[in-house]
Amino acid sequence: MRTKYFLFFIIGALALLSKTAYAQGSANQTAEERSVLGAVVDPGEPETALKSAQSPPAVSRVEPPVEKKITAIEVQGNRFISSAVILSKIKTRLGSVYSTNIISEDIKRVNELGYFSDIKIDTQNFEEGLKVFIIVTEKSLIGKIVFKGYFSRIIREEKLRETIKLKEGQYLDEVQLREDLQTIKDACVKKGYPEARITQGQVVSPETNKVILTITIDSGARMKIKKFDIRGNKNLKTKRLIKLMKSRRAGFFSSGFYKEDLLKDDIERLKSFYRREGYTDAKIDYETGYGAKKGWMFVVIRIEEGKKYVIGQVRAKGNTVFGEDEIIKSLKALGAGKVFSPESMHEGASDIQSLYFDKGYIFAQASESSYLNPDTDRVDVTYSIDEGIIGYVDKVKIRGNIKTKDKVIRRELRIYPGERFDGDKLKRSKERLRNLGFFEEVGYDIEPSDSPDPSKRNLVVDVKESKTGEFSFGGGYSSVDSLIGFIEVAQKNFDWKNFPYFTGGGQDLRFRAELGSITTNFEMSFTEPWMWDYPVSFGFDAYRRARDRETDVGYGYSEKRTGGDLRLGKELNEYLRADTMYKIEEVDISNASSDATADLIKEVGTNIISSMQFGLTRDTRDNIFSPSKGYVLAGTFELAGGPFGGDKDFVKFTTANSKYFGLFNSSVLEFRLRAGLTDAYANSGTVPIYERFYAGGAYSIRGYHERKIGPIDPVSKDPIGGDSMLVGNIEYLYPIVDFIKGAVFYDTGNVWRKMSDFASGDFKSGFGFGVRVKTPIGPMRLDYGWPLNKEPGEPSKGKGRFHFSLSHGF
Repeated sequence: MRTKYFLFFIIGALALLSKTAYAQGSANQTAEERSVLGAVVDPGEPETALKSAQSPPAVSRVEPPVEKKITAIEVQGNRFISSAVILSKIKTRLGSVYSTNIISEDIKRVNELGYFSDIKIDTQNFEEGLKVFIIVTEKSLIGKIVFKGYFSRIIREEKLRETIKLKEGQYLDEVQLREDLQTIKDACVKKGYPEARITQGQVVSPETNKVILTITIDSGARMKIKKFDIRGNKNLKTKRLIKLMKSRRAGFFSSGFYKEDLLKDDIERLKSFYRREGYTDAKIDYETGYGAKKGWMFVVIRIEEGKKYVIGQVRAKGNTVFGEDEIIKSLKALGAGKVFSPESMHEGASDIQSLYFDKGYIFAQASESSYLNPDTDRVDVTYSIDEGIIGYVDKVKIRGNIKTKDKVIRRELRIYPGERFDGDKLKRSKERLRNLGFFEEVGYDIEPSDSPDPSKRNLVVDVKESKTGEFSFGGGYSSVDSLIGFIEVAQKNFDWKNFPYFTGGGQDLRFRAELGSITTNFEMSFTEPWMWDYPVSFGFDAYRRARDRETDVGYGYSEKRTGGDLRLGKELNEYLRADTMYKIEEVDISNASSDATADLIKEVGTNIISSMQFGLTRDTRDNIFSPSKGYVLAGTFELAGGPFGGDKDFVKFTTANSKYFGLFNSSVLEFRLRAGLTDAYANSGTVPIYERFYAGGAYSIRGYHERKIGPIDPVSKDPIGGDSMLVGNIEYLYPIVDFIKGAVFYDTGNVWRKMSDFASGDFKSGFGFGVRVKTPIGPMRLDYGWPLNKEPGEPSKGKGRFHFSLSHGF
């Protein structure tokens, strides 16, 4: 009996323990689910510093007993978003069995609306089933974004608003907000403010749920680089490496502001430089630190140079059109004994393809491979060549021209449909298009054609038009013209038929007026390079030029020229051009001083000069605006009077020649030679003093006074010009920055009284240095020259002098 009661006690105790364990397990499971599904992203304090981005809104739910039907659904927490909008997104329905999977998907769908920062699901027993609660926290609508702090020196507010993704009128997304704050922080760091602190504050209106978002930017001190410490460079000098960098330490010529993105670019430049020097395994990194003084920092650059690789053998295979020696010769940066770099090896493949392209093999491909030869400890390079077939032009397409007519571009091309692709012709076509001055960029591409012939491809000429219309005015001073002001209206891509825009035809039209202390000029010029679409140019000029010559010579007089001309020209071949011009002008000499030379006194009054000019020009320059190679040879013969009438009879021959040599670092060496001969005929006796040659000054032999080299009047000791002239110049131009070039020059020459005395000796020379500056109103020249000989009529050699002018050169 006692045993029986004992068994009942044991069974009851076990049942009680089992029930307690089950209840505790269920409670633990519910608590665990709440801790995972009910976690909420903390949107931050009302004023919070920049933190890392967090996950999207989290949810919570209670796991109900299995197989219970849903008897009610209620949305809570929504004030501005209707319940119908939320309910329309869920698939949980009244009468359906509660499903955890469906609830999870419903949460995702509601979250995709983008209106809520928090979503929770809860349940409770209701009418023999379950009531489901969808509890939401609505996001605030951004009513206004306000920026505070001293940030304008870093980034403009307009740019700041464009940079961030949150906009006024959107719902406030805390995750996106943190990303935007980080974006602002990154912008500050790039501008040299690594200690910038970005904070945000929110003020929400309970009535409208709109938030005023305030972003405060505390830039902190702008850091300056005090010192660069380069370590580990054993073979390349520190000075050379620092020169490659665009970041600079603070000093007299540099602010030295720290810019993270610029420093990163510098590291890449150093890596590229090391590779080009043969150190292909070089590793470079950097770190920054702050100095003892506020606002100062230092940069430590650590370098592991590794081994320097040198090229051994260079071989080519697969080539039949060109011999191996010819292919290797075409490699600009690669050759036995030179340093090895992946860049130079890749460039070599491009050099080979260019070699084939120039001969029409546009499909040729060259691939490179390298091998470290253990016997020589050098890198052997092999190029495998697939020559392909010769390509021919199917169609020529023009792209990028908005104003310029197609025909203006096509008439400059030297390659036509049906011809084989030719590198030299394409290169010359690009040069001619650049020389028009209509385009910022000129390029070409090759694209497939519709032709069934596999050898045919379309040639696409891509241009980017520049501004060709100009309205300019300004003033300045030159050693030739003294004080001067000007106004000019010009259109070098004019088209008189294109009303009302008048652009795109390739014509040149300009009006210019100059008013100065000693000059007054009015000019009009028009040129049609292709008259009636034939390769014959036509143009005319009309002008009125007045000048007080008192500053040019010792005596004073006024010279006024009023006239015009008609021009015709034609290209005889690719580089040779012939021009002819008829000119008629009235020359008025007045206000001659009492001590003027007799040669001038007899010219006082008005004379008509009627002349015809004939010229030949051979021009092979690669760029007429800034040549680096080629030459120009120009000769002009002028016949005045005689069959053309007028008051003066004379002949004149002039020649102007230049040769250009491109040297290292984009520097250019230029040789110039100008010569002139003139003589009177019939009853004129002598050539008019205003038609003779003069030398000295900014445009001929620098270091001397304007027009003071040559014959002088034996009585007045004033220059009277001569009938023959020879001037030579040597000038070396080297780039300083993009728009400034330095110059070193040597000038020599003279003017002789008679034509028969040409080049008879007594040359006057000068040397010096100067700068060339591109300005919006034209090229500016400033030279300082020293004379190496005394001027005619002077007892001793003069001092050096400045020559300043706005012009297009000699």
